Amino acid sequence: GGDACGAGSSPAAPLGRAGGQGREQAVLETVLPAPAEESNSTDGAKAPKVNCEERNVTGVERFTPQILNVSQDLMEFLNPNSSDCTLVLFYTPWCRFSASLAPHFNSLPRAFPTLRFLALDASQHSSLSTRFGTVAVPNILLFQGAKPMARFNHTDRTLETLKDFIFNQTGIEAKSDVAVTEEDWEGPLPSVLTKGIDWLLLFSLLFLASFVMYATVRTESIRWLIPGQEHEHQE
Repeated sequence: GGDACGAGSSPAAPLGRAGGQGREQAVLETVLPAPAEESNSTDGAKAPKVNCEERNVTGVERFTPQILNVSQDLMEFLNPNSSDCTLVLFYTPWCRFSASLAPHFNSLPRAFPTLRFLALDASQHSSLSTRFGTVAVPNILLFQGAKPMARFNHTDRTLETLKDFIFNQTGIEAKSDVAVTEEDWEGPLPSVLTKGIDWLLLFSLLFLASFVMYATVRTESIRWLIPGQEHEHQE
């Protein structure tokens, strides 16, 4: 809980009750195979768990992650009939851990040009967050085709740990000359926190204010409807 933000629809959204976390974990276990629940080792020499088909990068000039908007569905970008691999980041723009991860994730496509990198706002894609067990953000999943194969679960989210995770899972080595640059801090994934609106709290306050105004206006009428109040008023 200390190194992630709740994946709710607002900054005030809680990380979830214990029962809710249990249900989300159950969803995750049905989606990800058993190897994905193992901790990510950075020391080395395990055989790759995922055999990725490397994409053709001929003609590609700029390697950056693609950010999905609210109307785009992740499943439209994942080919279930392919064995190519995609790293998907679930984030929220108001979470400081997502913001601190952003420049490192922005640099990853240059380190692994033959892989694809997508990012989506978990608060705008709540159904996907539930489907893939995103209780807290940032959450990073490695997909092969349309199937989630592994989840990044380090608390230290840096370019080096991300490169180690991808290498351990796929056997694909990162380009050694890639580092986080000033451009990576600028985008496309935002590294500056944005203020969110707690819509539930706002709606509750508006409802309460409307009810108080209505009760105030109708107080006299309501009093006349109570038996005995009319005679008491005439006396």
